[in-house]
Amino acid sequence: MIGFIAGAGIVVRNSIILVDFIEFRLKQGMPLDKTVIDAGAVRFRPMMLTAAAVVVAASVILFDPIFQGLAISLMAGEVASFFLSRVTVPVLYYLDKRRALAH
Repeated sequence: MIGFIAGAGIVVRNSIILVDFIEFRLKQGMPLDKTVIDAGAVRFRPMMLTAAAVVVAASVILFDPIFQGLAISLMAGEVASFFLSRVTVPVLYYLDKRRALAH
């Protein structure tokens, strides 16, 4: 359970940083579609490095029988959430903002 909570904190932080970067580019006057693509490209490396750091750090305790569940949940959750948040956050933001601008 602790692994899920720790992983959720990382995912939320990554998503907030991605949305904040999109908002920053929109305030600079970039169009919405280019902003979402640019934010995904610029924030890709920091998000990937965060996920890699979690996987490498959790691999240290992977072979400890007491903390093995924590390591597995952190590693699997971070890898899955990296790919999921890289797709869902920009797409949902784009759809919501486009709908709001249309009205």
